[in-house]
Amino acid sequence: MPVATTHCVALQGAVGHLIDVQVDVSQGAVATSLVGRPDASINESRDRIRTAITNSRFEWPTTRRVTILLSPADLPKRGTHFDLAIAVGVLAAAEKKDTLREALRDTVMLGELTLDGRLRTVPGVLAMTLAASARGFSRVFVPEPQAREAAMVPGMTVFGFRTLAQVIAELRGVEVPHAPPVDASPSGSLLNWRGSERLAEVDMGDLIGMHEARYALEVAAAGGHHLMLSGPKGAGKTSLAERIPGILPDLDVDEALELTAICSLSGVLDAGQDLITQRPFFAPHHSCTRASLLGGGSGKVRPGELSRAHHGVLFLDEFPHFNNDIVESLRQPLESGEVTIARGEETATYPARAMFVLAANPCPCGNYTPSPIDGDPCSCGEVKRREYRRKLEGPVMDRIDITRNVMPVGKHEAEDRFARPERSSVIRERVTAARRTQSQRYAGTHWRVNGQAPGARLREEWPLTPRGTDLLDEAIYAGRITRRGATSVHRLAWTVADLAGIEQPGEFEVDVALRLRLGDPLPLDVVQGRAS
Repeated sequence: MPVATTHCVALQGAVGHLIDVQVDVSQGAVATSLVGRPDASINESRDRIRTAITNSRFEWPTTRRVTILLSPADLPKRGTHFDLAIAVGVLAAAEKKDTLREALRDTVMLGELTLDGRLRTVPGVLAMTLAASARGFSRVFVPEPQAREAAMVPGMTVFGFRTLAQVIAELRGVEVPHAPPVDASPSGSLLNWRGSERLAEVDMGDLIGMHEARYALEVAAAGGHHLMLSGPKGAGKTSLAERIPGILPDLDVDEALELTAICSLSGVLDAGQDLITQRPFFAPHHSCTRASLLGGGSGKVRPGELSRAHHGVLFLDEFPHFNNDIVESLRQPLESGEVTIARGEETATYPARAMFVLAANPCPCGNYTPSPIDGDPCSCGEVKRREYRRKLEGPVMDRIDITRNVMPVGKHEAEDRFARPERSSVIRERVTAARRTQSQRYAGTHWRVNGQAPGARLREEWPLTPRGTDLLDEAIYAGRITRRGATSVHRLAWTVADLAGIEQPGEFEVDVALRLRLGDPLPLDVVQGRAS
């Protein structure tokens, strides 16, 4: 009998690798061999699959030797989603006719089998379907509750079934037998996961004053820049941060597919869930573990909150209280937009291009002021304050584009009855227009916003005006910013120009960008339109 080949996908992080499941049924000592670096869950599938096949009223080749190869053999394979591909491969190899073998071309099989032959949902279906589509496959068989998820991939023909018997009937071209509905228990509520109820209640129009901070948020949102908010407790840092999703545009199709695929990998995407179009917002507590934030875990590696905030906002409040190993590990995602987890022989890379928003008080108690008027209300000593501020210096902070000190709203602003703060919807229109300009600028590249563009390409293809370049060079040679900081200023200058509708940033835009980078007061011309 010839070898039968089915196809599945192995995931390493968010990267999918096509796997050929080759099955040979031949003469020899009766046994079932599974080779190709399978993990324990795949090794256990031999008993699951054999029982599922017999309980589905198909014949297992009991008098022959069954050899199953997961190719390429040097790539580690993990997960129960190989069950369906292996079961179909065994039946196709044991069949004397070529009906099943011919029907398996350009088809990927995904799904876990129960002992009675039913198909159970598995995490990562969208990511695996995307990988199959990228490698030229046009059909995918998945558990019925996840058919909608797989159908999010353009150009892919999706078949959703409840049982192994239905899959075989479809491949043979006969009538598909009826089966009871699959019990698809929800894996996690996306509403609670993203905190949509809370975010829907907040609006930039609720905030009085803080004009410079509001402008800094607008620039950060428009260009995808990382932001640092500092100031005493109660000044409004959290209120500002949690309103950022409201001024961000919805995800485009490519971004939505990427984020939904990460949710699928994380196991938090409910069966039948639509494509996620709103940008996520995560605010992990400073006591969180490194694995929960960056990804990892025991057994199978899963994305952390950093990756689940992809294309959205990751708010790290009380940043100096985070563990040192977490702070240092943020260098890679801040710079490259992805996080790599290496554990033993396993290496997983997940996208993590979130907008980082850090917040910190001036001291552990949050009451310190450099020049107190009525005595010093701070209860911390200078040593404790210095240790607290130590994490706000060094290479991680050098990767933050915007710094802004937020002070409590003054009495004259709080009691101004004529103040009309802009609503989030108004700011969102300007942010969307600026992002549309950037999308056209970076068409044909893998960058979407100014905050992602590398410095070398910016200087070569999108330079500043000569006077703007001179002003930036003066700041470098004066020691006010580093070379990395100069790249951030270049990016910020383009975002300031995009918000103002200017074709090329010049001296004024570079000056505003420098002030945003260094935390200096902004020109009145910039904020007066937002103070009306």
